[in-house]
Amino acid sequence: MGQAENVPLIKRTLYVVRADYDSILAHCQQASPKEACGLLAGSRVLAPGQPDRLVAQVYRMTNVENTAIGYSMDPREQLRVEKIMRQGNQYLLGIYHSHTATEAFPSPVDVSLALSPELSYVLVSLKDKTQPVLNSYRIDGQTVEREQVVVEDKPSGARRIATG
Repeated sequence: MGQAENVPLIKRTLYVVRADYDSILAHCQQASPKEACGLLAGSRVLAPGQPDRLVAQVYRMTNVENTAIGYSMDPREQLRVEKIMRQGNQYLLGIYHSHTATEAFPSPVDVSLALSPELSYVLVSLKDKTQPVLNSYRIDGQTVEREQVVVEDKPSGARRIATG
């Protein structure tokens, strides 16, 4: 049993449409053996019945560290994407990145760099490249809690994948 399974699930759920889920995994696999990273946006305008923690947009970001054991986003690219989010009535819902040789569980560095307990921290393990594992967490200080991830087959409204 890995570390992720030892962390109890909290009631918070992250909803991801299949196309976005597949895009995140593809981005991580394409970047390997380097870590991939990106931003997940939520929509400020929800359709009736749409969950509030539904990924509305995936923004692939450039890992300027260009390494297998860490990631850092280009601040200019982040600002550009944040502007696009504001214009699109979106907000930062979460951050994703890959672990190329370890579990989909936050490292001590990931925990120390966590910005807000309101964000979802999505980790993709490529330890077994044929079976990537995606987990999501809430990080509050040193407290790490796993949140449920629900992959939906049908999108609710117009969707697209963006690059930073």
